[in-house]
Amino acid sequence: SRRRVGGDGAKTCKPEPTQGRRRRREKQPAGASANAAITLTAMRAVVQRVSEASVTIDGRTVGRIDVGLLVLVGVEHGDTPADAEWLAGKIAALRIFADEAGRMNRSVRDVGGATLVVSQFTLVADTARGTRPSFIRAARPEEAVPLYERFAQALGDATGRPAERGVFAADMRVALVNDGPVTIWIDSRRKTDAAPDASPGAVPDTTPSPESTTESFP
Repeated sequence: SRRRVGGDGAKTCKPEPTQGRRRRREKQPAGASANAAITLTAMRAVVQRVSEASVTIDGRTVGRIDVGLLVLVGVEHGDTPADAEWLAGKIAALRIFADEAGRMNRSVRDVGGATLVVSQFTLVADTARGTRPSFIRAARPEEAVPLYERFAQALGDATGRPAERGVFAADMRVALVNDGPVTIWIDSRRKTDAAPDASPGAVPDTTPSPESTTESFP
């Protein structure tokens, strides 16, 4: 380092210019990346508006609905009851049914529709590498079953009608007639909005109509 003589005759040293750069190169604590990964888990659902849907196992019908929503649910490691409750409330309040003007402005609760919930661990598949999906993020049954049951119960409570269900981990045959088609993907990681309005008579907001903002898939 360079030295200079101050006004009082004392020698002073100029700070090392690399000091700040060394601080910027410091590594994060060993647990930082692991903690970040934990926050990325999400309970996922694919919601389909249907005119009818059913689940059969070995030729026996275990769940059936007419007009309403077929909901496929996937649970990841680290999901919580709060995720299940939020997801159920969000789905119950989705305004994807037609009003008198033919616009998607009513929820399944508003139209008195039914719901059918089916467990679907493949929703959490990781396809980033290769062509064989990885399901390592899917929660094990001892973790997933209570959350699946919690979600189905909460959805029934939010709609006012008990949710029909498939059978967890069973080899199921799911039949449906998608009305629209309307298919929406939701995960609890993206819960950045306020809690869904629980009032059936709520005044519609002024956001653009779902016809122009909601993606639909066959």
